[in-house]
Amino acid sequence: MTQTTSAYIHIPFCEHICYYCDFNKVFLEGQPVDEYIEALLKEASLSLAQNPVDKMETLYVGGGTPTSLNAAQLDRLLSGLREVLPYKDGEFTVEANPGDLSGDKLDVMKNYGVNRLSMGVQTFDDRLLKKIGRKHTAQDVYDTIRLLEEKDFRNVTIDLIYALPGQSLESFRDTVARALALDLPHYALYSLILENQTMFMNWVRRGKMYLPEQELAAQMYAETIEAMEKAGRKQYEISNFAKPGFESQHNLVYWNNQNYFGLGAGASGYLGNRRYKNRGPIQHYLKALNDEHLPVLEEEYLSQEEQIEEEMFLGLRKILGVDKAKFAARFGRSMTDVYSMVINELKEQNLLTETDSRVFLTKDGLFRGNDVFEKFLLNKSN
Repeated sequence: MTQTTSAYIHIPFCEHICYYCDFNKVFLEGQPVDEYIEALLKEASLSLAQNPVDKMETLYVGGGTPTSLNAAQLDRLLSGLREVLPYKDGEFTVEANPGDLSGDKLDVMKNYGVNRLSMGVQTFDDRLLKKIGRKHTAQDVYDTIRLLEEKDFRNVTIDLIYALPGQSLESFRDTVARALALDLPHYALYSLILENQTMFMNWVRRGKMYLPEQELAAQMYAETIEAMEKAGRKQYEISNFAKPGFESQHNLVYWNNQNYFGLGAGASGYLGNRRYKNRGPIQHYLKALNDEHLPVLEEEYLSQEEQIEEEMFLGLRKILGVDKAKFAARFGRSMTDVYSMVINELKEQNLLTETDSRVFLTKDGLFRGNDVFEKFLLNKSN
């Protein structure tokens, strides 16, 4: 594998567990953090020995909460990654929680070339933050942004969540306005999804919590698109908005259906036509690496048909959609040969637009993305 690729690095430790989160994570206290970092670096070495690559375009350290590591642990992780991975320059992102960042941690990041920070803000409504199990406040966000400015971190993105339990349109508008007032180059906005084995799912099932109606959620999304556009943040993917030149290069790797290593407990990767997922429980992950094995729990080799499906439903998340020439070059078949009936059906429903060079979602299609993506599953569409 000599093509360029990327790496996602998972840090599963959190100082606090949010009620809606189903990512692989554990409470930080009492965990073998130092041992985990060494195991992760060993996994990176073993992975590269088995799948050599010349260059890495992007690195993304996510979680969990990477900034729950102390400065010395962060230093060991980032220095190790720079030694092991063939990353020279490009986009190097670390996820952070407001309130977890300190000057010394930012100095460490800067020292190893981290040039993008992604912060989970979710809402500026303190009452709602408490309700969803976040430990930060709106003030923590402002304090952290001030610190980032002092340390000259300019490429910052924040995540917001809409359709939260008990969230009014007024509260949501206030959050969007306050987020845009920070004048950041990138924003991501996600609808709350109820995941199994989360506190939220349990509460909803037991009738202890109610989510906003679908119409209200759709209005929140529509108003966000308008507000972002007005503020010069161009929508380039269903949930992402950026100033030109500040689009997330790492996330584009996913949406362009390109290769990436998944490193860490519970991480997923995609190399060649192989998708794999690592063991989630930390002790299981550590044991595999202590035995000099990669900690892979499951893997799947995708047929060309499955790769084509993924090309479409990942690529159509982008506002520019899927490029016909790239599709033909990759699969040796034209998109219209494979999908002409589906494309025509979706065009008639005003969910898809087709030009000579690409297909992409209409404005209506953006609100019904999942309905559209389902149509591109070949075994269902023929």
